[in-house]
Amino acid sequence: MSPGSQVNGDSRQVTFMERIERGEKIEATDWMPEEYRKLLIKQIHMHGISEVMGAYPEKEWVPKAPNLRRKLALIAKVQDEIGHGQLLLRVAEDLAKPYGKVRDDMIEDVYTGRVKFHNVFHMDAPTWADAGVIGFLVDGGAIITQASLLDSSYAPYGRILTRICAEESFHMQHGESIVLALAEGTEEQREMLQQAIHHWWPSMMFFFGPPEMSGASLRMMDYRIRTRTNEELRQRFIGRYAPRIHALGLTIPDAKLCHDPTTDQWTYSEPDWDWFGHMVRENTGPKSQERLQMRKQAHEGQKWVRDAMIRATVLQTQAI
Repeated sequence: MSPGSQVNGDSRQVTFMERIERGEKIEATDWMPEEYRKLLIKQIHMHGISEVMGAYPEKEWVPKAPNLRRKLALIAKVQDEIGHGQLLLRVAEDLAKPYGKVRDDMIEDVYTGRVKFHNVFHMDAPTWADAGVIGFLVDGGAIITQASLLDSSYAPYGRILTRICAEESFHMQHGESIVLALAEGTEEQREMLQQAIHHWWPSMMFFFGPPEMSGASLRMMDYRIRTRTNEELRQRFIGRYAPRIHALGLTIPDAKLCHDPTTDQWTYSEPDWDWFGHMVRENTGPKSQERLQMRKQAHEGQKWVRDAMIRATVLQTQAI
């Protein structure tokens, strides 16, 4: 790079950061620093893959749902989650084009180990109550996180999240409906629900990330890709869901959990950061390998359909 081009690049960086600080939105066609582009790809790629992998815990319960109404609702939810993943990966694909990556590559990245997905989707869902708690707590946590990203500096991300958040609110209400039905059911059903809450609560404490942010997370805050810290999101989650769980007469598996009305902050037991971190990095969760194999089979097994559609589009274009 010549000295002149370096000066030009520095000038564009300054102008770009001034736009960010003024609260302006960046479009896909705007100039952006390479660091900003790579951080966006990292964030949106992981988000999109997590949406796709998030369909698997509940997909297992579609054939086992207790009645037709629940079955139809769960099928619709699973379909939505896969759709969210495709929408997000389409946004990431626009950013990744300079690096020669397309959506197929990004989907392959999950089962070839080049991208990770949220810890909660490595976990097992052994009972119908788990299917409900996933919608209640996991989708509830996702709404809190995604709502905070609506004001992201990258406009295409914020726009697509407007639709996703609206649909996720229905998913949360679906989970809440199951939770309420079980809470008002038999002693056996209430106990099943209680065990599911105990099963998922530590995962949700890890879900938002460590209190002390560093590296890429801090740079995302600088660029206003993200607008809330991990701890702010976790505090919002606890503040919203701890009272709801207690109102149902159920307990949370955390003896340290308490609210300070003076600071409006919750004290809580930290999750096992090492165990969950290793599970996400190395795919060692209860269902990690099984779900990765299912994703690989689904993607590679249906490649002929994608190829046929591309070929048909080419032929149609040539005919015109």
